[in-house]
Amino acid sequence: MKIIVPMAGKGSRLRPHTLTVPKPLIPIAGKPIVQRLVEDIAKVVDEKIDEIAFIIGDFGTEIEEKLKNIAEKLGAKGSIYHQLDPLGTAHAIHCARESMTGPIIIAFADTLFKAEFQLDKHSDGVIWVKKVTNPEAFGVVKLDEYGVIRDIVEKPKDFVSDLAIIGIYYFKNADNLLAEINHLIDNNIKAGNEYQLTDALDNLRAKGAKFTLGKVDDWMDCGNKDATVETNSKVLGYEKESVSVFPASAKIENSLIIPPCFVGENVEIINSRIGPYVSLGNGTKIDRSNIENSLIQEDTLISCGNLSNSMIGNSAKYLGVASTLSLGDYSVLETK
Repeated sequence: MKIIVPMAGKGSRLRPHTLTVPKPLIPIAGKPIVQRLVEDIAKVVDEKIDEIAFIIGDFGTEIEEKLKNIAEKLGAKGSIYHQLDPLGTAHAIHCARESMTGPIIIAFADTLFKAEFQLDKHSDGVIWVKKVTNPEAFGVVKLDEYGVIRDIVEKPKDFVSDLAIIGIYYFKNADNLLAEINHLIDNNIKAGNEYQLTDALDNLRAKGAKFTLGKVDDWMDCGNKDATVETNSKVLGYEKESVSVFPASAKIENSLIIPPCFVGENVEIINSRIGPYVSLGNGTKIDRSNIENSLIQEDTLISCGNLSNSMIGNSAKYLGVASTLSLGDYSVLETK
């Protein structure tokens, strides 16, 4: 089994946090989004992962090595492909065509999920969905009376279904999917000036491929600051037992920590109240502050802060009082 992870997007909705770090590498409860994604997939498929192919932009060699290490931790080969032009989801997958053989899972690295199920390997493919209240914002699927997908509609203006595609797919034979993507590109078949994966899926379905439904218990978005902070809180809630043990290198003095919270290595918490639902990255220092429902990354200093629903990047400094904040990497904010 292979996992294909398209993640070349710029993460514009999550700026300034994606100006120095690609969105899939932003940590949620102490672990990068993309690492959580592939680990969760490995759990639900219950099958050895041979290769994880990451489709990225120009992220640099350091990021590429981090991604390869994520694959190696799962006992898989890590492969890197580049999508330098934003030509759509099908085009992104086409960039990894050398890895498109045998059974694969394609997972777009901007969401996390929670699910317990067995992969239906008898069907030609599985499309994971979640029931939503605003289906017009998503690609959706329509089912026949046997629960097989009979239509795929991209962002319908009129209601056709409330089962939204979450961006995770299984294909029994990647070669068939690649053939349809090649057809789109060779014939310049675009929608919205991009080559769309949903068009390739619909072509496969029209030729007789049977796609069944995969349902998730929770679908957690990481598209913008508020959604990412909410996802961090949800993951902390799901993992409250494992995150309740803090590392020996953490220095906690005269402070109250209300679980669930994640505390990284060499974190200092002095005269503060932290939690619930707070993640503190490695090397961060908190002094005389009150923080809840927030995501703080590495090597950041917060002094005299009163924060809720906030997200602060790496190596930032915040000195003052606020109620909600979105502060990018290496920023300094001081109130006087």
